[in-house]
Amino acid sequence: MTAENDNIIKEITARLLEFRKERDWDQFHSPKNLAISISIEAAELLEHFQWAAENEALTIEKKQEVAKELADIFNYVVMLAEDLGIDVVKSSREKIEENRKKYPVEKAKGSAKKYRDL
Repeated sequence: MTAENDNIIKEITARLLEFRKERDWDQFHSPKNLAISISIEAAELLEHFQWAAENEALTIEKKQEVAKELADIFNYVVMLAEDLGIDVVKSSREKIEENRKKYPVEKAKGSAKKYRDL
């Protein structure tokens, strides 16, 4: 990820916080409520795939709805990270590196096994 992408995250965070403040929604956005909202939006995302065939292509309309659900999840994650003082970009980078160690290519390639079962 480039510095430009980091700046995009900062800009989105600022816009979300401004949007929230203008509506006086800070009072409702406790970490608990934001975490619950992430889960609810993730469930709404799953609804778009429920009962679909494994390789079923999404229609343009369905893809637009999926994009909205992903945006809702992303926005709640960004706000929760900001409220908790977590650098979500840094955390993501660190988690990728952690997973590289847990799932080395020579053991994990082509396998869906959990790291402890490799």
